[in-house]
Amino acid sequence: MDVRFEPSGPLAGRLRPPSDKSMSHRAAMVGAMATAPVTVTGYLPAADTLSTLAAMETLGATVRRDGDRVQIAGVGLRGADARGTTIDVGNAGTLMRLLPGWLAGQEGREYRFDGDASIRRRPVDRIAAPLRAMGARIEATDDRLPPFVVRGTRLTGTTYELPVASAQVKSCVLLAGMMADGETTVVEPVASRDHTERMLARLGVPLRREGNAITVSRVDELAVGDLHVPGDLSSAAFPIVAGVLVPGSRVLIEDVSVNWTRAGILDVLDRMGATVVGERETRRDGLVPAGEPVSELEVTHGPLRGTTVEGEEIPLLIDELPLIALLACFAEGETVVRDAEELRHKESDRIATVVEGLRGLGAEIEATPDGFVVQGGTGIRGGTIHAHGDHRLAMLGAVAGLASREGVTVVGMEAAEVSYPGFGEHVAALQRG
Repeated sequence: MDVRFEPSGPLAGRLRPPSDKSMSHRAAMVGAMATAPVTVTGYLPAADTLSTLAAMETLGATVRRDGDRVQIAGVGLRGADARGTTIDVGNAGTLMRLLPGWLAGQEGREYRFDGDASIRRRPVDRIAAPLRAMGARIEATDDRLPPFVVRGTRLTGTTYELPVASAQVKSCVLLAGMMADGETTVVEPVASRDHTERMLARLGVPLRREGNAITVSRVDELAVGDLHVPGDLSSAAFPIVAGVLVPGSRVLIEDVSVNWTRAGILDVLDRMGATVVGERETRRDGLVPAGEPVSELEVTHGPLRGTTVEGEEIPLLIDELPLIALLACFAEGETVVRDAEELRHKESDRIATVVEGLRGLGAEIEATPDGFVVQGGTGIRGGTIHAHGDHRLAMLGAVAGLASREGVTVVGMEAAEVSYPGFGEHVAALQRG
């Protein structure tokens, strides 16, 4: 589906972004692990997260959904059984990389994973390595790609140092750690999002954080508790950036998570000179918080300056880096993003597709092996951008169109529905003021 986004007048209004996609995935999985029913409010009803609910049903859980309210009657920590049925992850990379951690400890059971054409190009070797170190048996296509099979065994706790910071790999290992004998510690080179830890803590799992090391012990069962999923800052980032780029705009974002492991985009916006007002969370060590911080953010248009994004910041805004590239087009001076090679392993090679897409709209942007460099200050001319089936690239094109001089046509705009149902309606509402 091709959709045209013309240059916009001032954006105004308030909106509640879609519920957090990452938390929704995790809430469904944690709910299925519980013995007593778990009610999840604010669940995101998008394609990827519905794939996760379907996968939990495949494993024996009972799922009842009423809008964004989901009740899950789980199978307990050690009761997951696919009974020979393939677990179809659709296009959900989070599901594909987290779920094997839980299932690897289901002794004597076998699970086959598959998904769509895009998923079959996304590697699983980074989760296979630590799980095998704990005793898991995983057989993948070409030893690194889906379809793949997990054969449940008795696991042994380990200390695993992540070669690259990844919330998905960390979460996978921690879920396996709940099933394993002894303690399991994951050491990250830099901190990544911690939704899995907070959710497990909410349901009584003892975890501790010391610097960038997270430790969990074997657990017999999860405590009873309900979960709430707030608005997704990664989704909110698109109207936030639109408000920053379109002159005269004032946008209010309600009920959005400001978890410090996800709020890197706000820090970069501050550094670039944007005005985003609202409460923030600061990092804390020790026991993991049993819940998510929520805030309201107010965004207004203003001049921007270039910056450098690298190192420990990258895992805290990995999904927002395409928007950094767009912001950089309007910022005076040079913007450099490095240490972001992980972008090449998303729904598309986001370094290649973002650079190609924005260059086609008139940006002065060059790809590097682990990021990109933008010469800013000239904004965006306009033109056509292809989403390549990537939801974030589709919405990037839409925001570019609003801030462009000539407008942008997004080819494949339907991809946005994966994470942001109703994105077009929200844009239209902000344009109406």
